[in-house]
Amino acid sequence: MSGRGPDASAPIGAPRTRAVHRAVADARRGVPVVLAGQHPLIVAPAETVGAEGLHLIDRLAAGPASLLLAPARAAAVLRRPLAETAPAVALALARPLIDAATLRRVADPTLEQIMPSFALTSVPDQAEAALALGKLARLLPAMVVAPVRPGWASLPLGAGLLAVPAADLLAYPTNLAATLNRVAEVEIPLEDAPDARLIAFRALDQGIEHMAILVGAPAAKAAPLVRIHSECFTGDLLGSLRCDCGPQLKGAIRRMAEEGAGVVLYLAQEGRGIGLINKLRAYTLQDRGLDTVDANRALGWQADERNFHIAAAMLDAIGLKRIRLLTNNPEKMAGLAACGVDVAERVPHVFAPNGVNDAYLDTKARRFGHLLD
Repeated sequence: MSGRGPDASAPIGAPRTRAVHRAVADARRGVPVVLAGQHPLIVAPAETVGAEGLHLIDRLAAGPASLLLAPARAAAVLRRPLAETAPAVALALARPLIDAATLRRVADPTLEQIMPSFALTSVPDQAEAALALGKLARLLPAMVVAPVRPGWASLPLGAGLLAVPAADLLAYPTNLAATLNRVAEVEIPLEDAPDARLIAFRALDQGIEHMAILVGAPAAKAAPLVRIHSECFTGDLLGSLRCDCGPQLKGAIRRMAEEGAGVVLYLAQEGRGIGLINKLRAYTLQDRGLDTVDANRALGWQADERNFHIAAAMLDAIGLKRIRLLTNNPEKMAGLAACGVDVAERVPHVFAPNGVNDAYLDTKARRFGHLLD
């Protein structure tokens, strides 16, 4: 869809869900999108926007452009502390907008940090939604924004641009769970659990799949053992020693096989929800001295961006109302409880440091509150 966005007060239905998906796809390609609302903005991610996208923003802007950053990233760029009471900080950009390479350096702290001075400017009303679009696209949350000209959709330059309600972008992560569908199921004997089967779930979010690994018959248990496991390409597949994800995954399946039943929910939420590429960027920052929490925040993300509504919907779909949660993370228990899951018990899931991940585990305990004793 293009031109005017739909009424943001209406329930999010299929056409509006498709609009969010297209906005995400456009953001990943560096194509500007208009955020509809009381004060509409034209926006594009600093990470992907090129000369053509900057030209569009420049020509369709009704006022000065700015670069929106999370406060932690903005503080690093400005080299001074900033209050973190607002979701975003706005840096004034000079017109015409021509320097895409500098914008990428400002967005990405892993790149060479040679950049001009910036001045603070007023933060637009739709700032939080603009950063949310970058996060939904799994890009760095750094967005070039400007107020858009009235009648932009009728202009030749604006005719093909998408308008999406800012409210829909903010509501999308929570509403996504309602679109979850069970799409495939198959027996898949595992090395440590010969009686396992796999159920694949898909939400209306560009085909991303979440998996439930069922060991035995968990629905027959009053409160079966459940592990909520966010995918980890480096740890689960490659056996990386930087984290404890691989041992946690295999250990959970082995523990469930010993008990005779259980479920691992394998969620497509790499890097606590920031995505694989951003997790690798965070690793780069960790190699420069930051811990897990500060590395994520330096990239403009929260320490944990996961959505447990998906996990709750998966549990409901396989008929589990009351569970024992295999975790060291009290926040995970609280997150599931807030989504309506009855967590009867926390079952510890501790693995010894391996000599490489010692600092990582220490950060989990000190800054995330994981119970590793």
